[in-house]
Amino acid sequence: MYYFICCLAVSDMLVSVSNLVETLFMLLLEHEMMVVQPTTVMHLDNAMDMLICSSLMSSLSFLGVIAIDRYITIFYALRYHSIMTIQRAVTIIVVVWVVSSISSTIFIAYDGKAVILCLVIFFLSMITLIMGLYIHMFSLAHQHARRISSLQRKQLAPQFTSMRGAITLTILLGVFFICWGPFFLHLILILT
Repeated sequence: MYYFICCLAVSDMLVSVSNLVETLFMLLLEHEMMVVQPTTVMHLDNAMDMLICSSLMSSLSFLGVIAIDRYITIFYALRYHSIMTIQRAVTIIVVVWVVSSISSTIFIAYDGKAVILCLVIFFLSMITLIMGLYIHMFSLAHQHARRISSLQRKQLAPQFTSMRGAITLTILLGVFFICWGPFFLHLILILT
């Protein structure tokens, strides 16, 4: 899990740094502080777009991988270490980075509305996956708390546990929507 969280942090940092570098280049070119050939500008723009797209896809992928990892942790707790070995974790990390890099290269090579549509579909599928897994985990925790409460004959515990779980889930998904929502809303508006 910690490897996946580190990869998520790296991909989010790459998104931020690549956006910053691209904006810096654009400002330098606009104010004529840097003079570069148009073909070089196009290549730099494509390289920055590839880095942004790859980082974006890997970030969303690692959010999904973390959700799957937590799901395995909860539903297969006793077998977790045999299911999620370091070798499997490294394989998943390599696959996510390679697929993100290759698909971003293809996306930049075939610039157009189909690419934006693919990114929006990928975003929506990740949202669906993450929400589905977390809601299922939350419902399991709620059922578990109710069973414990019925054994102890206390009625306050499941409500309190459910409320804490619901708040945590709301914060997690809320931050996800706040961070990525505007970007993908912008992409959806480009499509229409």
